[in-house]
Amino acid sequence: MANDGIHHAPEPLSDSKVFNLDVEEGTEVKSFDYAKRAQWLRAAVLGANDGLLSTASLMMGVGAVRKDVKSMMLTGIAGLVAGACSMAIGEFVSVYSQYDIELAQMKREGKVDQQQKEKLPNPYYAAFASALAFALGAGVPLLGAAFVKDYKVRLGVVVAVVSLALLVFGGFGAFLGKAPFVKSSLRVLIGGWLAMALTFGLTKLVDHVGV
Repeated sequence: MANDGIHHAPEPLSDSKVFNLDVEEGTEVKSFDYAKRAQWLRAAVLGANDGLLSTASLMMGVGAVRKDVKSMMLTGIAGLVAGACSMAIGEFVSVYSQYDIELAQMKREGKVDQQQKEKLPNPYYAAFASALAFALGAGVPLLGAAFVKDYKVRLGVVVAVVSLALLVFGGFGAFLGKAPFVKSSLRVLIGGWLAMALTFGLTKLVDHVGV
């Protein structure tokens, strides 16, 4: 249209444009929420994997020198409780430090309100989630060993259930991180085998030497 020298007001947004704008903004919010959920899921998988592997390694280490099921179970339970407490405290301190830093930044920018504070990481949730994930992972080798009395069969069952769980956790972690499924799963599995074998072998060696 030719310029007639009259300044026209901006064209108001039509309902369809408002709807599209809302959809786009809503999509952005949903995408952000999904990213946060994926981050929490990945942390939970790592915590469960840590609980699984550290508890299984402890049980295999004790199993190298003690053949009774009670010793393995007590060691696994002690590892579960100690590891879950350690994970919870470490996560609480770490997330609380992040909370303080982000809150201080918000105060400097003058953006502190209830809605903004709700978006900050919650150290209590993080501590609980971390401890729970560790405990769930640690429960796998404990359940595998609980009902098997024969020594050699019990060791085999622990290795088998832990290997299966490592593959599952490794695959899920690869899915969340968009990494190659097979390569990531095998990496976690081989790392788990090495940890259990080293703990079993070194404990056996120390017991044999008599240190």
